[in-house]
Amino acid sequence: MQATTEALDQKLRGGYYTPQPIAQFLASWAIRDTSDEVLEPSCGDGEILFAAAQKLLEIGTLAENVGHQLHGVELYASEANLARCKLEQLNVFCNGSICVGDFFAFDNQEWGIINKRFDAVIGNPPFLRYHTFPEEQRVRAFRIMQTASLKPTKLTNSWVAFLIAASLRLKEHGRLAMVIPAELLQVNYAAETRAFLARHFGAITLVTFRRLVFAGIQQEVVLLLAEKSPAIESGIDVIELDDASDLAGYEVQLRERHHLKAIDHAAEKWTQYYLDEAEIGLLREAKKHPDLKRFGEIGDVDVGVVTGNNTFFVLNEAQVLQHKLQNHTLPLVGRTSQLPGLTYSNADWQRNCADGVSCHLLNLPEVPFNQLPKASKDYVRSGEATAVHQGYKCGIRKLWYIVPSRWVPNAFLFRQIHAYPKLVFNCTGATSTDTIHRVRYHQPQYADQITLSFLNSLTFAFSEVMGRSYGGGVLELEPNEADHLPLPFFHDLKLDLAEIDSLERANEITKILDITDKTLLQQRLGFNQREARMFRDIWRKLSNRRLGRKIKTIS
Repeated sequence: MQATTEALDQKLRGGYYTPQPIAQFLASWAIRDTSDEVLEPSCGDGEILFAAAQKLLEIGTLAENVGHQLHGVELYASEANLARCKLEQLNVFCNGSICVGDFFAFDNQEWGIINKRFDAVIGNPPFLRYHTFPEEQRVRAFRIMQTASLKPTKLTNSWVAFLIAASLRLKEHGRLAMVIPAELLQVNYAAETRAFLARHFGAITLVTFRRLVFAGIQQEVVLLLAEKSPAIESGIDVIELDDASDLAGYEVQLRERHHLKAIDHAAEKWTQYYLDEAEIGLLREAKKHPDLKRFGEIGDVDVGVVTGNNTFFVLNEAQVLQHKLQNHTLPLVGRTSQLPGLTYSNADWQRNCADGVSCHLLNLPEVPFNQLPKASKDYVRSGEATAVHQGYKCGIRKLWYIVPSRWVPNAFLFRQIHAYPKLVFNCTGATSTDTIHRVRYHQPQYADQITLSFLNSLTFAFSEVMGRSYGGGVLELEPNEADHLPLPFFHDLKLDLAEIDSLERANEITKILDITDKTLLQQRLGFNQREARMFRDIWRKLSNRRLGRKIKTIS
């Protein structure tokens, strides 16, 4: 019970304390001189300050000076006391320089450090979403971001505000070393943050890990190492290690800098920097190809049906018969596993129903309760008996038992992707839940060609760059991200959908790509064999990294 309580407390505070190897690595990289002054903006129990003190002592700083050169800010007095006690183990005394309070009120406190700048800022900021970010603290944080010409929104996480405010605290040649969620690299709402970092810093290094390094949470993190005015060339580099144990002895500052890549498009997602310069260059050139369409030009991508309570609204065959609702349901797809091919036929749907899958969506007449058929009234009453109608989504409807937006799409697009992205032609009258996106084509008469055009290594590669992945290895594409996927769509495409569909059902994706890449990328777009192969390699590299050991490596 105590462990559960502690985990919940950590979650609500956004604090997951820094593993020792990471703290030591950050301090070792950021601190260069015996006189360096160091700030930790959310010091917690002092693990990073302890590592910073060790580094200063190691390079010859006197213990009596270290206490004056280290500065920590912590919201909770109990944690600040732990940090002071930890430093005293090194005979470093920071009684006056570890301050209790809000980092975003730094200049408003009686701390004697108004407008102070630091040689190094090292930290592991709390990861708090908007709704758990205390309002008073959030208002101050957003005001600081606005002074840096940023426009925070309800999607802005606390770590973004800490990152921006900390960056503004650096001296001209200062270094920033922080633990940041990997979403920095890949989500649209971090685009403004990426652009700020590209403007504010000369050289940026991102250290990433194949394994999760924080015990107990599925949060992928990166180590952000940024130099304001490097003496060497500017740019960005991504280093991938297995886990935190690989950091020991890894001296980033001593490595050759010719691996830095220019940040030509600062707002682009930084996932691409896992690639080499030739691969990045090919993707950038490909986006300019006149015969590539954005998926949003071909169709409208929208979320699936949001029922508000799948247990009540999504039924299997036996439940439909039991409640006599045969005339009041729609065919439904609820999971990607129910879509084995590139087409979804009535036979596929019937097979799912026979397997006991919940393949029906409740579709009652949009009439007042007293006008419903008796069987439908009985089912609605059963929902009210279990308070289904009191749920948020149901409660805001005019008629709580009528699910909105039940339209039938031309195609289904996987929202959560494992091995590769998938677009499925809907050949029956089914709709989908919000686990699967729905697509309405502008020219539905070309549904075969659109489905086939989606299957190529170029589009697969861009899906890895434009989507976002999480600690569990799943790639997610939101509708606005899918809209921007490039597609080699041709009205007169002669590939046989039935043949490709059979290969898909046999899990022969490599054979499919051999066919479609040759036809679409080489013959129609004019890429040579080496370039077509490079698109395949880009997709493999990024997807294999994402999946890790979740599945067999793609060959």
